[in-house]
Amino acid sequence: MKNIQIIDGAVNATFSVFQATAEEFATIFPDGQDIELIEDLAERLGEQSANLVLEPIWNRPILKRDALGIHGTLFYDNDDRREHIPTSKREIDWDERSINQAQRDLFASHR
Repeated sequence: MKNIQIIDGAVNATFSVFQATAEEFATIFPDGQDIELIEDLAERLGEQSANLVLEPIWNRPILKRDALGIHGTLFYDNDDRREHIPTSKREIDWDERSINQAQRDLFASHR
């Protein structure tokens, strides 16, 4: 199972984590992505298909303390962050001006 953290506009700011099968994860995060916006997912799959892939995931919450890693981040109600997300939608491709040297070194070793 792959863990997906949901970043939404909720005031409670819990940013819950849910588990996805490898197939579900690959559908949400294709081509090595680990970041996706719900608007882009709905556009790529169609709203009905996006809902079908997400529905079983909502039944698999996991506590953050029990999650062995975050494999992907799905943004809801965060279209304003679009300009800050790498066009590749991969964490390792952040603009180097936005991260510290340790992150630059880590990300460079994983490209």
